[in-house]
Amino acid sequence: MDVTNPDWAPTLHMGHDNIPVSDSDRHARRMQRKRKRAPIAGLMIDEGLTEEQQQNHHVMEAVDSSCVGQVEVDVPAANVDSGDGSESVTEGQGQTKDCVCSEQGRAEINRLLEENRLLRAQLQKTELNETFLKDDTEKVRYYTGLHCYAVLMSLFSTVKDFLPISKKLTGFQMLLLTLMRLRLDLPVQHLCHLFDVSHKTLSSVFADTIDVLYARLGALVHWPERHCLQATMPPQFTEAFGKRVAIIVDCFEIRTERPSNLKARAQTYSHYKGTHTIKYLIGITPHGAISFISRGWGGRASDKHITERCGILQKLLPGDVVLADRGFDIRDAVGMMCAEVKIPAFTKGYCQLDARDVEQTRAIAHLRIHVERVIGSLRNKFKMLHTTMPIRLLLSCEGEDTTLLDKIVKVCCVFVNMCPSVVVKPGPNDTCSC
Repeated sequence: MDVTNPDWAPTLHMGHDNIPVSDSDRHARRMQRKRKRAPIAGLMIDEGLTEEQQQNHHVMEAVDSSCVGQVEVDVPAANVDSGDGSESVTEGQGQTKDCVCSEQGRAEINRLLEENRLLRAQLQKTELNETFLKDDTEKVRYYTGLHCYAVLMSLFSTVKDFLPISKKLTGFQMLLLTLMRLRLDLPVQHLCHLFDVSHKTLSSVFADTIDVLYARLGALVHWPERHCLQATMPPQFTEAFGKRVAIIVDCFEIRTERPSNLKARAQTYSHYKGTHTIKYLIGITPHGAISFISRGWGGRASDKHITERCGILQKLLPGDVVLADRGFDIRDAVGMMCAEVKIPAFTKGYCQLDARDVEQTRAIAHLRIHVERVIGSLRNKFKMLHTTMPIRLLLSCEGEDTTLLDKIVKVCCVFVNMCPSVVVKPGPNDTCSC
């Protein structure tokens, strides 16, 4: 109140110089109750919480909103000036309601945790990984074409150390992606969405996986020794030709795009199919296993031309019998290997066949049909062989003399050999344990 000070201003004294000291104990109890209510009402949210923690906090806030309203309504109604007895009663009632709300909150949290666990289990069932196919033989056969889950995991354990490393896909997903494309012939864009990868990544993963399967499993398509053939010869072959049948041969064709090169266009045009194709010669054992698959030839090449140049004749032994269709005019070529070819008799130049030729033709046709059954199983099991192949699959792989289509066809033959034979039905003791 120094009137000589430069900062002096007129001031009115209203008689409030003597301010009474407040009750510190009452103030402390009031702040304690406020601190107890604050966590329930959501007044102490830490700004440093993560997004997931903030979501959990909002869930708890919504659960306890009804309880918080009751506490907040009752507390202001308490007479803070009525003495320590009233305050202790009010405080006890508030703590009781807080306990009830806490129990309700814990029950809601447990319910949400259980719901979260169930949703995670459902999500794992839809993810394309090992869990998706485990203990479900129907799924394995539909998505992969293999016989059961045990065969699939055995295949994966064989090639997993040789699969390329990918940032977005696991080794099992690479194998599953390749099998699904071979089996179902799904559009590439659809597979990109299923596995959440780009078109370029999917194409490179598919080609790399085919390379690994071709290199590691190609030996499963092999020509068995004569004693192995004789030991597994089915009775119907033994009755007709003894134990001399070594192989049953036939050809099948796969459609391709029209080449722009005129020479390639002429070489691939098939008069039988009426379109551009790639032709493969396939051979099966009497037991029904694929023992030979040639490289791809232009659709214009004849069956005789392919047989003489694909290398199958060099595998024959003296005395072997080869079953073939009428289009395989290879008696001379097979005779050079001291082997014999059995084909159905021709009626050209004859009115009808004699009784002996009819019986022999019936026996040959009845047994030769098995190779067509195997070809049908191969193409139906892996629907990619039904589609029209792009020209890029007909180009030789870098540093190799084999095309990607040749590798795809041989890998499909390997998978057919890993399934039960379509010729010989499995016995009661040959069923899969899984």
